[in-house]
Amino acid sequence: MKAKVALRIACIFILIHLLGHALGHSTWDSPEDSGMQSVVAAMKSHSAEFMGATRSMADYFTGYSSIMFFLYAMSISVLWTCSSVGETNRIFARKILSPIALAYVAFGVIEFMYFFAFAGAMSLGAGLLILYAVYLFSKVPATS
Repeated sequence: MKAKVALRIACIFILIHLLGHALGHSTWDSPEDSGMQSVVAAMKSHSAEFMGATRSMADYFTGYSSIMFFLYAMSISVLWTCSSVGETNRIFARKILSPIALAYVAFGVIEFMYFFAFAGAMSLGAGLLILYAVYLFSKVPATS
């Protein structure tokens, strides 16, 4: 498999993750479970000042979740760009992709620990594919 293909498959994994995240994000505050309904109500009911802003835990949860949309979109954009220019700019691509790969591997581990297996598999899969592309970029000589 070429690095370009590995990176584009990683993009698909991240896009699937983004779509799943969108579904979860849009329904998180209306759970069916009565215990979770109580938790959500408590998260929404109290606001407190933190670092100059008064927000509820639900606001923070929604904010962090919203940030993830842009992180996933940015990741897809960077990976797609690196998949297009990586063969001619392999050193640059490796420098950009290495921390992204490690971050996605870490995301996968965290998601397996604190969320659920499908999310963890998407992130871990993307991270491993990116690491594989980094490896391939280190083996393939740059073309003119």
